[in-house]
Amino acid sequence: MQTVLMIETRAAAAEKRAETIHEILRSNDVEIVAHVPDGGHATLIARCEADRALQTVVLTTEEEGVALAAGSWLGGKRAVLLIQSSGVGNIINALSLTDSGKFPLLMIVTMRGEWGEQMAWQVPMGRATRSVLEAMGVMVYEAERDEDVAEIVEAGASLAFGSMLAVAVLISQRILGTKKFD
Repeated sequence: MQTVLMIETRAAAAEKRAETIHEILRSNDVEIVAHVPDGGHATLIARCEADRALQTVVLTTEEEGVALAAGSWLGGKRAVLLIQSSGVGNIINALSLTDSGKFPLLMIVTMRGEWGEQMAWQVPMGRATRSVLEAMGVMVYEAERDEDVAEIVEAGASLAFGSMLAVAVLISQRILGTKKFD
């Protein structure tokens, strides 16, 4: 019974978090949501797909999202990139484009390899995500409590779009919950 209640509570929190982030994206005039399918972003992705004012783009690899954000900006539109921490390794070279191209890049990154992780291969990139992003000149904000997500995503969007910088908002695995594999 307690496990069912935890799952229902976590699902309700994910729905509320998705609603809040969606509202922040809309209030910051984001029109394009690029993503690689991810369980941590699933509720947000579904909400964005249901919004006819947003164009969602499914990527085959995370680095495509950096180029899509650059092209969107050149075309007069704002984009956000939704990825998982394991995908940060795929965008390292592409991140050099943000420095030379001087366009805003907002990334919302769901973390793996942290709190209660069951897959050892997720741990190295989870541990390195912040330092890798910072080494590439990305400003990194981290949400470790659900009640802080809205404020941190809003601050990240403000910095990215107001200052033409690359910003990553990391959402802790402790907020998202761990994936259970039997």
